[in-house]
Amino acid sequence: MQFKSDTEALEAFVHKYQELNKEISKIIVGQEETIKNVLISIFSKGHCLLVGVPGLAKTLLVNTIADALGLSFNRIQFTPDLMPSDIIGSEILDEQRNFKFIKGPLFSSIILADEINRTPPKTQAALLEAMQEKQVTAGGKKYILDNPFFVLATQNPIEQEGTYPLPEAQLDRFMFNVWLDYPSFAEELQVVKQTTTVNSAKVNKVLSADEIIFFQDLIRKIPVADNVIEYAVKLVNKTRANSEFSSEVTKKYLQWGAGPRASQYLIIGAKCHAAVRGKFSPDIEDVKAIATPILRHRIVRNYKAEADGLNVEEIIKQLL
Repeated sequence: MQFKSDTEALEAFVHKYQELNKEISKIIVGQEETIKNVLISIFSKGHCLLVGVPGLAKTLLVNTIADALGLSFNRIQFTPDLMPSDIIGSEILDEQRNFKFIKGPLFSSIILADEINRTPPKTQAALLEAMQEKQVTAGGKKYILDNPFFVLATQNPIEQEGTYPLPEAQLDRFMFNVWLDYPSFAEELQVVKQTTTVNSAKVNKVLSADEIIFFQDLIRKIPVADNVIEYAVKLVNKTRANSEFSSEVTKKYLQWGAGPRASQYLIIGAKCHAAVRGKFSPDIEDVKAIATPILRHRIVRNYKAEADGLNVEEIIKQLL
């Protein structure tokens, strides 16, 4: 893509983002905050964990975004018997008696890891390694994954039987932890009207893979003032009980705080949040806007917080 300046490129990004939202809203009713967070994580080169009860259009959302972005898409249904080779791929002996690597579903730009907590840690680790390294290893050889590469994992918060909850170190690989709530009455009416007739909306392709990579790099070029970086790092430090910045809330209610990856994601997320609003540099309000989904899965409450009925969101609110 050719632009005379970064300013012009940023204006083009805002236009494309608005077009994307328009196309997605043809299929997805409501869920504006969820869509915004998923798109921010894509343009920030991050991954997203969606937590919500069944039937909230998590799979449909990913399908729709993949169509609008013009990217290859694979859905992997995670089950207790799924093995790493089922998602990475495996070597087979061909007719000439040579080993040949058959690529698994992980070789796609957008991966929907459906019910990630239903599969054992061995397979979870294979996926999370691919998320971090953007490559897989099979038979001693390394295979580079598609670029862009984005994982959207879903998790059901109400089922606990037969699940393998993601440990904190693996949760940390996800940029956002997004909670999906039930639609409002008006939104549910619209959903029922849209999905119980023969008419179906068609999503148009808005961006290509090359354009997405260009905008991902553009986001990283956005300058950030020192006071905004200091605010983000201080906010993360506030979640650690042994930090000089820790508050009374932290010392009383938190067992573990967020790591440095949270600080990095707060800044890159704030850059993207500012960009979609046409701003040329993020401010503290942009950091605050994306703080909850970034910190939600990175801080661990202690028994006092549970006894007092204080959830993670309320603690983050007090820290902000």
